[in-house]
Amino acid sequence: MSSILHVNLNCIESILDVPTTLSKPSKRWHLAFATIYCARVLHSLLNEKKNSSKLPVATPSFVVLNVKPDAFSSIDQTTLTEIVKEKNLKLLLESGGVEGVADALETDIKNGISGAVDDVALRQEAFGSNTYKRPPPKSLFHFVVEAFKDLTILILLFCAALSLGFGIKEHGLKEGWYDGGSIFVAVILVISVSAVSNFRQNRQFEKLSKVSNNIKIDVFRNGRRQQISIFEIVVGDVVSLKIGDQVPADGLFLDGHSLQVDESSMTGESDHVEVNSSHNPFLFSGTKVADGYAQMLVTSVGMNTTWGQMMSTISRDTNEQTPLQARLNKLTSSIGKAGLAVAFLVLVVLLVRYFTGNTEDENGNQEFNGSKTKADDIVNAVVEIIATAVTIVVVAIPEGLPLAVTLTLAYSMKRMMADQAMVRKLSACETMGSATTICTDKTGTLTMNQMKVTKIWLGQEPIEVSSSISENLLNLIQQGVALNTTGSVYRATSGSYKFEFFGSPTEKAILSWAVLELDMDMEILKQNCTILHVEAFNSEKKRSGVSIRSKADNTIHVHWKGAAEMILAMCSSYYDASGSMKDLDDCERKTFEQIIQGMAASSLRCIAFAHKQILEEEHEIREATQKLKEDGLAFVGLVGIKDPCRPGVRKAVEDCQHAGVNVKMITGDNVFTARAIATECGILRPDQGINNEAVVEGEVFRNYTPEERMEKVDKIRVMARSSPFDKLLMVQCLKQNGHVVAVTGDGTNDAPALKEADIGLSMGIQGTEVAKESSDIIILDDNFASVATVLRWGRCVYNNIQKFIQFQLTVNVAALVINFVAAVSAGEVPLTAVQLLWVNLIMDTLGALALATEQPTNELMDRPPVGRTGPLITNIMWRNLLAQALYQIAVLLTLQFKGESIFGVSEKVKDTLIFNTFVLCQVFNEFNARRLEKKNVFEGIHKNKLFLGIIGITIILQVVMVEF
Repeated sequence: MSSILHVNLNCIESILDVPTTLSKPSKRWHLAFATIYCARVLHSLLNEKKNSSKLPVATPSFVVLNVKPDAFSSIDQTTLTEIVKEKNLKLLLESGGVEGVADALETDIKNGISGAVDDVALRQEAFGSNTYKRPPPKSLFHFVVEAFKDLTILILLFCAALSLGFGIKEHGLKEGWYDGGSIFVAVILVISVSAVSNFRQNRQFEKLSKVSNNIKIDVFRNGRRQQISIFEIVVGDVVSLKIGDQVPADGLFLDGHSLQVDESSMTGESDHVEVNSSHNPFLFSGTKVADGYAQMLVTSVGMNTTWGQMMSTISRDTNEQTPLQARLNKLTSSIGKAGLAVAFLVLVVLLVRYFTGNTEDENGNQEFNGSKTKADDIVNAVVEIIATAVTIVVVAIPEGLPLAVTLTLAYSMKRMMADQAMVRKLSACETMGSATTICTDKTGTLTMNQMKVTKIWLGQEPIEVSSSISENLLNLIQQGVALNTTGSVYRATSGSYKFEFFGSPTEKAILSWAVLELDMDMEILKQNCTILHVEAFNSEKKRSGVSIRSKADNTIHVHWKGAAEMILAMCSSYYDASGSMKDLDDCERKTFEQIIQGMAASSLRCIAFAHKQILEEEHEIREATQKLKEDGLAFVGLVGIKDPCRPGVRKAVEDCQHAGVNVKMITGDNVFTARAIATECGILRPDQGINNEAVVEGEVFRNYTPEERMEKVDKIRVMARSSPFDKLLMVQCLKQNGHVVAVTGDGTNDAPALKEADIGLSMGIQGTEVAKESSDIIILDDNFASVATVLRWGRCVYNNIQKFIQFQLTVNVAALVINFVAAVSAGEVPLTAVQLLWVNLIMDTLGALALATEQPTNELMDRPPVGRTGPLITNIMWRNLLAQALYQIAVLLTLQFKGESIFGVSEKVKDTLIFNTFVLCQVFNEFNARRLEKKNVFEGIHKNKLFLGIIGITIILQVVMVEF
């Protein structure tokens, strides 16, 4: 019997297993059929059971099968969208408020959704996934069309058409297509190289924007806080938001404190909007959290949000011009103008020579003979003269320069990604090369951001063992830690001693100390109190506070924690180690200040706790002003948090200083901690004392007069206790002094300084979304050593482009002069349009590749920075360029005028000889361009396989070109 049952149940299972490919109506039919079928099977089974005497009889006559045709039937996407988009409070109340919506979405407000694979899939099917349609990337064809719009290319195509037409007319189809056809081929090659390289660069940007849009979001699933990708968020998720986060989807406010949202990305209004459960529980995707913290319930994702619809219409444009490209375009156009002038001069000279009868044809007869000459011949001759002039224009315009920059930047961008730097703005690569000052954060950039409480002071005594802390002090500390935090503690299973801590590194350090050392139970403490008002931590005030009502005796308490000297200033009494309260007079205050300085000098971050019980009346007055009590508090105790320096930071700082770049540290920590860390990292020398101008507090810097500030800003090495405004002020002063400034930042409030700086570097791990949006380069591993690598790459880009300019201009100057001299004196040009195009093509594209892919070397870091005003073509480059060009001109003109007699060859062979010599001169000049200042140009050549490969290809192509 049981085997029959087993077989039948298997059969039922197979029927119930609805194929995923079915449409919705078919699924319902399938399920209905399955229901009826199963009922029958079970009915017959039960009948069998009745007849079998061995089985007990008491069984129900029917079986309930929970067949669920549509999940989430009590609410649909349209209602959800309307509630949030229209900010429709009435409809929200009709749906049962936020709790009602959560129930309809089968979400537990505390623990989130279950997070099981099938649950997430079901939600994605019902409400869509959190992705939006992107406009299709530009095709290769688009870039080909763009390339055709270039004026040079159009002139060349026009010349090619003329040349082709007249060539065929003069020499017949078999012989006459050579010149015009070759120009066409060359033009097509130039177009395809530039189109392909732009196309690839565009693809790379697409890839990068995918990486930079893949934000990590904190969600609660199955009662556990975890980080998932923004694209994995589904409707019903409970998301945790803190200062600086981007709201990942549309949703409703569940719970939180003093939440202020910057909706400027949606509405254009710069004023922050307060979000709370009573008047405005609506949160919109794409907006940023400006203050406070909260949990939100996701109601719409992806294309159902305003942000998704907006983003799907915007394509990220990548054709921004970098400053260097702009300078090069200017250079290109001025060279082009010079070329046009020379070409026009040659045109006039040749026309005059022709029409005055000073030219001869191949048989030695005078070409132009007044009215006896056929009109056909005159047209042919004039076309040939125009073609010669065009040739000169062709060689004068270095169309390879912008291409070289694109290639260099694209290559270095790819390589920097491997070196832990993600470039968001191309121009930042090259600007970084000329940086003169780097302003860096301390926490997480110079240090590891792995914090641990290592020292505790209660009253004026250091505490070694936590068991010696008196009962009432222990309660106050536990309350102060558990209730005044944005972090959270997660216990794997009840009764286990494995904890996971979430929050900022400082919060995690304090929580883990309180839980593991002081046996704090966060859940019980939260259950025993009601939180009345919260003031969230921000970097202006450097403290956070909370007021609570105890459920046991209905008393109201205020707890503060934050930077030790800030908290000490708010206190008028203190608890000693035994837990009794004493007055805090000036003498005692001095003692506390010395304790704080002592801890700070051993590079500890000092966090203090304070507490005060307040009366009901006072609470009511404060409730009206929404302010917590900030004076007359009792000082509870101090903890010192150690954040070790990153390995390799000292070397990176020394590298930057060696390269002539000033490193300045800007931190919110107090002067003593800041100085200790700065000395450890090598930013300060041990002998730079406290009264020295190298260390300054943010407030002092702010209060200088503008003149004092400008005078002192260069000497400052460390700015402690700084607010984001001080950072911005520092950047502005440095820029006014002519510095090129790079700034690192991770917090929301660093955004103004990151935007103001020449290069904004944000942190990939600790950085908030706001900071990343404002920055040019994201340092993926948060390490200062990667900043030094970016500096090296920036210099490499700049250097490679300078090499290419020197190389390219040599070709242009030499070819221009040779053709001009020959045309004016002998009436013919030794280098034809095709040959010059060939040289231009090889030299531009292959030369650019060869020189653009040189790796950064250590000697790049031995030079002083270029700065804002350094010339693109330095004196050394002019020296190299002119010497090489003069050498080439001398050799080629000798061959032009005396080549036939020296080598005893015919004129045709002589022209080939000149062409070959010219190309080989460029090949060897490519070696010269590898090192601008050094005599040994072959140094490190075996490391650059690509360079050697390109030289080989160039020579092979040249042989093919000449022989065939």
